[in-house]
Amino acid sequence: MSSPNARLAMAAVVLPMLIRTSAADIAFTPGKQCECSATVSIHEGDTERRELIHFLLFVPRRYDASKEPWPLLLFLHGAGESGTGQLERVKVHGPPRQVESRPDFPFILVSPQCAPPKDENYAEAWDPAVLMGLLDQVSQVLHVDANRVYVTGLSMGGYGTWRLVARYPERIAAAIPICGGGSKELADRIRRVPIWCFHGAKDNVVKLSESEEMVEAVRQAGGHVRFTVYPDLQHDSWTATYDDPAVYPWLLEHRLDSRP
Repeated sequence: MSSPNARLAMAAVVLPMLIRTSAADIAFTPGKQCECSATVSIHEGDTERRELIHFLLFVPRRYDASKEPWPLLLFLHGAGESGTGQLERVKVHGPPRQVESRPDFPFILVSPQCAPPKDENYAEAWDPAVLMGLLDQVSQVLHVDANRVYVTGLSMGGYGTWRLVARYPERIAAAIPICGGGSKELADRIRRVPIWCFHGAKDNVVKLSESEEMVEAVRQAGGHVRFTVYPDLQHDSWTATYDDPAVYPWLLEHRLDSRP
């Protein structure tokens, strides 16, 4: 990956914007992972752009049997799974891989695919406005608990996780960024969001210092971040993370309406 800190130009300014979503092609079968798409329109000042986003959608097997709203987990993949509608790639790692054999996975799972980043700009590949527009669209169709919306991502998706939380801290109940990094200038916006960060100490793709600097910045801003460093792992720190039986219950401990 290219040097991420030099590419985090979004850092200190969060621009006002209006997000609209079009009618989306969202179909689901409880207990199965389905391919879907949606178009998001983003208005920033006098400009408008429309983004078509392809994504995998998983709904738990018991979805129809429960009258309670469901927690939602947004998963952001790494650079190697990028594409335009080649959604099988997104199933290679993490939650989209796990739900293929876990029909009772306890979240609605939304796993979008990011187009290959321009100029290898991995740090800014995931667009927070597009992601939030997608979540809004899914929430219009499914019975989502707005107090339990979570995000996790690996590598390029780890950067995207930090970036989304910084843009929309009031919408994300908790987050798990894995082997990514972010903009330290936005630490104050992140400080109230529960974060559990993971990284391999021997990572030769995204330096451990990328996570260390973000964790320290958020702590200095008054936030509380759990930080797990795997002493013997290189870049693939996500397999161990998503296989950790404590990870998903930790997410579910957090709700927006109980945030101090």
